[in-house]
Amino acid sequence: MGTVLRAMRNVRWHELQHAYGSASQVPGVLSRIAWGDAPTSDEALSDLERWIGTPPVFDSTAATVPFLWELAVTDTVRDRAGVLDLLATILAAGNPEHPAWTRAAHDAVAAGRATAARLGAAPDAPGAGGPSPARTVRAAATRLLDAIDRHTCPVCAVPPPREARVR
Repeated sequence: MGTVLRAMRNVRWHELQHAYGSASQVPGVLSRIAWGDAPTSDEALSDLERWIGTPPVFDSTAATVPFLWELAVTDTVRDRAGVLDLLATILAAGNPEHPAWTRAAHDAVAAGRATAARLGAAPDAPGAGGPSPARTVRAAATRLLDAIDRHTCPVCAVPPPREARVR
């Protein structure tokens, strides 16, 4: 494994859950998004959206978000716009039974605001006609930036508990 996604090994995925059970498969799916051919990458992104981005977020969602930001800035990732759209989906999702998971996932997405702004301002490749990948990424980043700036939800409207702020 290259430098992209290297820190995945530091997460105890087997202790986390997604929509269908153990999150132990998440590293493999992230790897398929990073290095897979178009069909493999598309399928992996779809799987990940069902697992961690469905309307309830899970404890694995917040753990996955930093790696999604990493993929969003990696030029070799085939569907960077899809990764940014998944981040927007996570920001819109929640889990009323686990508000701490919701807050952690939303905070992790919002922590990448500067990255979304940078991607939203990226220039097109010279001579690009039609919907270039750079243009598609820029549009997705702009939508995500707008979602971050306008984000309101009952969980995030409440300041975090004092002990969470002190850390």
